[in-house]
Amino acid sequence: MSSQTLNPQNTSVSPLDNIRIVLVNTSHPGNIGAVARAMKNMCLSQLYLVEPRKYPHDEATWRAASADDVLNSAVVCETLADAISGCQLVIGTSARERTVPWPLLDPRHCMERAYTEANADHKVAVVFGREDRGLTNDELQRCNLHVHIPANPDYSSLNIAMAVQVLSYELRMAQLSGELSHNDMADWDVPVAGAEDLERYLVHLEETLRDINFLRPEAPKKLMTRLRRLYQRTRLDEMEVNILRGVLTSTQYWVRKAKSKDGGSGGESL
Repeated sequence: MSSQTLNPQNTSVSPLDNIRIVLVNTSHPGNIGAVARAMKNMCLSQLYLVEPRKYPHDEATWRAASADDVLNSAVVCETLADAISGCQLVIGTSARERTVPWPLLDPRHCMERAYTEANADHKVAVVFGREDRGLTNDELQRCNLHVHIPANPDYSSLNIAMAVQVLSYELRMAQLSGELSHNDMADWDVPVAGAEDLERYLVHLEETLRDINFLRPEAPKKLMTRLRRLYQRTRLDEMEVNILRGVLTSTQYWVRKAKSKDGGSGGESL
């Protein structure tokens, strides 16, 4: 669904159009409207909603004020995977420390990075969780980076629209400054792999590690979490993902052939 032009006087495509704000399982419709308003204040227009509990809703329309164009063009998705499909950079908002640390940036540096990627015509998703408990660990593991707003440690709870406003402001400032941080993949010969391609690879990797008994279902520990962090941080391109999946397919073929021949149990677990 196409979004409407925010400035009728300017029909050129802005890098901000490559950035989508994703809300996961939002419970209060008023928050959705307030987010739309916060986005339009800062020239953002791409709103994605993952299983909103009450939407569409009159309160959302009322809270959006004059940002009803952003609200009406919002894309409603069944899953987070659908909402981040096609994105080369996915950023998750996190309010607390995790058992396995992830690349974590403050809002200014993170949104400068996001704008740099968007300026290189990469699709970027900034994902916000539920009002009461944020994003799950599984959802955060689908993200390349995490961003944390350093609020008052004695009272750090932010309304979701406030959090969106903070990050949207930093995106707008990155646009106005014109000072882009270095993009390591700006001149890459192959496009960066999208979120769905990387997820399919990680599922294939887990399946292969089970086949060779390196990953044991009864004692998985945090192996896949750490591997997810590794690959999210690495930023594989499309060809690299295809090569790695080819390696996995070949590994599975020979392991299964060996098992069918002599009943072997595969590799040893570390």
